Amino acid sequence: MITIEQHTFNPFQENTFLVYDETKEALIIDAGCYTPAEKQAFKQLIEEKELKVKGIISTHSHLDHVFGNKFIMETFNVGLTIHKEDLQTLLMLEEVCAAYGIPNVDKSPMPASFVKEGDKITFGNSSLDVIFVPGHAPGHIAFIAHEEKFIVNGDCLFMGSIGRTDLPGGNHQQLLDSITNKIFTLPEDYTVYCGHGPSTTVGFEKKHNPFF
Repeated sequence: MITIEQHTFNPFQENTFLVYDETKEALIIDAGCYTPAEKQAFKQLIEEKELKVKGIISTHSHLDHVFGNKFIMETFNVGLTIHKEDLQTLLMLEEVCAAYGIPNVDKSPMPASFVKEGDKITFGNSSLDVIFVPGHAPGHIAFIAHEEKFIVNGDCLFMGSIGRTDLPGGNHQQLLDSITNKIFTLPEDYTVYCGHGPSTTVGFEKKHNPFF
């Protein structure tokens, strides 16, 4: 049984997710911890729970979702997994941070592996299904746990809103199609964990999201 925890970090109030099961093996989704205090608090939490971090997986590589990559990878000696189409976004990290005037950003190490739609990411006795949901970022993916009925969808769908599409590689219609054809085809009682803000459900967004 997968346990999922949401931890909010950095000036963009990005949600990082810690997922683990009864084996204590864990994955970190979207490592956004930025300040030294955030990094140390997150490390301490993981150690107190006696979790064995197996890797970082990213829904996408915008700056606020990767601030903590280097720290987590070096602290726990693990690799990073992304979609190959998002490598260019990751490589632009330093340039984008400079444009935003954000100091003291650790350059993310290169990915250790790539995943695509249809792959499963395993840890402990559990797995997450990968779906491809571009539009907010060119290599955006999401992770589904069918038994626990949730999806970690990054910055595609928010409670009452959708991700912005004016960043490099963004495409408004592509994002709407990703949500309609991939996320909204899930059962309505699935929880949607978002890259910013509160979680929601598939059913609530199908009924109330003003973009649909």
